[in-house]
Amino acid sequence: MKINITSVNVRYAEGAPDSVQIHFSAHDDQRMININGYVPLTAAEYSGNESLTALEGIVRQEVSAKVMETSV
Repeated sequence: MKINITSVNVRYAEGAPDSVQIHFSAHDDQRMININGYVPLTAAEYSGNESLTALEGIVRQEVSAKVMETSV
C-alpha cells in the first residue's frame, strides 16, 4: 500500500502546538483499493515524528488498526 501524506495541519493554543492532523491518501499497486482521511495526533505524539517516513508509519499503523476493527 502506497501512502502519501497530503498535508499536516498544526493547531495552536496560546502560541504552542496543541494538536495535529495528518491528512493522507493511499492506494494499492493496482489502484483497486483507495483510502484517504486524516489521523489526529497530540502535539506530544507529533513531536519527534515530523519526518514523512515517521508520519507514513503512524498512518499505516492507524489505518491497519481501523481496518481490523470489528463492528457489532
